[in-house]
Amino acid sequence: MSDKTVTLRVTQDRSRNGADKAQLATLRSLGLRRIRHTVEVSDTPQIRGMLHRVRHLVHIEEPHS
Repeated sequence: MSDKTVTLRVTQDRSRNGADKAQLATLRSLGLRRIRHTVEVSDTPQIRGMLHRVRHLVHIEEPHS
């Protein structure tokens, strides 16, 4: 097993308006601040769950193997 950390590039594509409190908190904890803002996050089960919660607001780019 390699020591490389796999990261995902997450971009907020849609507005936060109309999102519930849990979705707003999830976007905030992912580090997303505005539309077209991109962050890199580690690929863990916890992060995948967070991304699943806001999947309609973000675009996820996975690394190419």
